[in-house]
Amino acid sequence: MTEARPPGEAIERVTTLELFFDLVFVFTITQLTAVLAHHPTWEGLAQAFLMLGVIWWMYGGYAWLTNAVRADRAGRRLLLLGGMAGFLVVALAIPTAFDGDGLIFGLGYLVVIGVHATLFLRSSSPSVAEAFRGIVPFNLAIAGLVLAGGAIGDPVEYACFAVAFALAWLVPKWGEDSGFEIGPAHFVERHGLVVIIAIGESVIAVGIGAAELALEAGVIAIAILGLALSACLWWAYFGGDDTRAERALVAAPRARRPGMVLAAYGYWHIPILLGIVLSSSALEVGIAHASDPLELARALALAGGITLFMLGEALFRRTLRIARIAGRLAAATLALATIPIGTEISAVAQLLALVAVLVATLAFDQPRSAHVAVT
Repeated sequence: MTEARPPGEAIERVTTLELFFDLVFVFTITQLTAVLAHHPTWEGLAQAFLMLGVIWWMYGGYAWLTNAVRADRAGRRLLLLGGMAGFLVVALAIPTAFDGDGLIFGLGYLVVIGVHATLFLRSSSPSVAEAFRGIVPFNLAIAGLVLAGGAIGDPVEYACFAVAFALAWLVPKWGEDSGFEIGPAHFVERHGLVVIIAIGESVIAVGIGAAELALEAGVIAIAILGLALSACLWWAYFGGDDTRAERALVAAPRARRPGMVLAAYGYWHIPILLGIVLSSSALEVGIAHASDPLELARALALAGGITLFMLGEALFRRTLRIARIAGRLAAATLALATIPIGTEISAVAQLLALVAVLVATLAFDQPRSAHVAVT
């Protein structure tokens, strides 16, 4: 990127250790997909939403951490690997977190929080460490709620997760003049890597669903259309929005950046990621019945996933004021209109309709962003 930056603006890029961390983290996204693939119910959706909320909160915490602290010493690297181990335990417990393994989920989450706090308090600048001390009690309360819910079990576990979710996302803590420093290039790239890996996992979901199927025309068709759908999501996110987002953060006063990224990369990436999870879960199961009508729950998940993704994209754009949102909102609405196509005709037909909607949306947005290179 060649955009001019203010004097003294550091240009930091994501390290291979951070990429390794993200690969482990995205396993949690894969596990959430498995939850919805096996439990396509409102209860399954509630579980996935609550778990994603608390998990994404701490992924964001690690992104803020490595934005402020270089993992350039053996001790710091070992601690980050410990945080990865915590996320791995959380991921392994996800499928049964509300059915007996909630305590394991909570213990893994406690490790994630502990490593994060240790690195932030010991390794960051005094001003950043001081700012982070105000967040420590909230993070410990979130971990305590998740742990208590897992230990007690249903129905208290749902209440504990809901309160933990609210503490994380409904109590602003990283707003203007918070003391945190944001490096735009690093922050944009780090979150972009998670999104691209998650989109890639949606392709893997299709492969998992097709693993034991004969390669008939219907299976091949839904696999190709599934790839086309993933490609459209990639283009929607990486067709210029990432570049414009970095420019917007660079241009913003430093004091405003924490609040901007909390909204854009915190709040609005939850529907983006949940959308990927929902659509992937429908594809994983739907590929086995490519030419048959879909169950309402699967058709709703497929269309609803695209709706959530596009709504998240629209809110992301609006927060950073980087592009128009009319096309995204239209796509979110039209995606839901494909549900009867899936339930009355077939999974292939609904996928074809969704790809058509997204291609039309991308074409609608293209004239004003044609000068932006696809990254």
